[in-house]
Amino acid sequence: MAKIYYDSDADLNVLKKKTIGIIGYGSQGRAHALNLKDSGLNVIVSELKGTNNWALAEKDGFKPFSTLELVKQADIMMMLTQDNFQPLVYRTEIEPNLKKGHALGFAHGFSIVYSQIKPPATIDIFMVAPKGPGDLVRTQFTEGKGVPCLVAVEQNPTGQALQIALAYAKALGGTRCGVVETSFQEETETDLFGEQVILCGGVSELIKASFETLVEAGYQPEIAYYETCHELKLIVDLIIERGIQGMRKVISDTAEYGDMTRGPRIINDSVRQEMKKILKEVQEGIFAREWIVENQVGRPVFNALAKRAEKHLIEEVGARTRSMMPWLKKR
Repeated sequence: MAKIYYDSDADLNVLKKKTIGIIGYGSQGRAHALNLKDSGLNVIVSELKGTNNWALAEKDGFKPFSTLELVKQADIMMMLTQDNFQPLVYRTEIEPNLKKGHALGFAHGFSIVYSQIKPPATIDIFMVAPKGPGDLVRTQFTEGKGVPCLVAVEQNPTGQALQIALAYAKALGGTRCGVVETSFQEETETDLFGEQVILCGGVSELIKASFETLVEAGYQPEIAYYETCHELKLIVDLIIERGIQGMRKVISDTAEYGDMTRGPRIINDSVRQEMKKILKEVQEGIFAREWIVENQVGRPVFNALAKRAEKHLIEEVGARTRSMMPWLKKR
């Protein structure tokens, strides 16, 4: 069983006399910075000057810096830029200014696990990864609640890396509900696998394949969209709130019977074997190398696939169907 930490396991005093630098003021960066600030900690932020995020940081009461300026002032830095930007930011602005005793944190382990960033052995390397988007991390905190987090330690020369990570998670609100200990490797490999096999890749392809099957059989695209895409949120929400069996207790007996008897015909042994292949590609670094090269050559495959996906019939039908749902426009 995983080790889970709560409020009593974390001490904010570990961070009280430190300057914490948030690198990147996007969705997660903004939530981290505001939550840490509201927890009574000294927080500074960095962003690209002239961007919307720079202006947002100023509006939120921060004086944003360049990453180079931030590193010169911070004791603890949290890297919250996208994976593909992190190596360049690290090499050009962070690495030249690192000092013994510094701590560098991540919300995802890709750059460390796949050696895109190779920090010196003299600094602590830790992870605090909220299991929710930045907006949720912020709103739950302001409501006196929290979003569960993962914590991990990769390097610990000071002997304080775990205490720093737990205090950081507490300042985010994570220890209010539970912080699960993991490793950089476990977090990275499971995260990539989940994105590719179910959360993004698997779900997207199931939706499109089932939509195409109905349309090719002569059913109206709008009806196909409702049945293969729109209603998915209802089922996912029920699973998140109640678990798989809890969801099955809410749906009709007809739906539950179809679920249990036909579901295994879709996710069959051949699909499970492909899942194992994808996991192996993640574990052996095959996917990471492919993605790194893809970015280095200007993303030709990424851009071509995205352009093709935008032209799929489900996007046209979905946009038209969603326009009939006024509650969606509030978001």
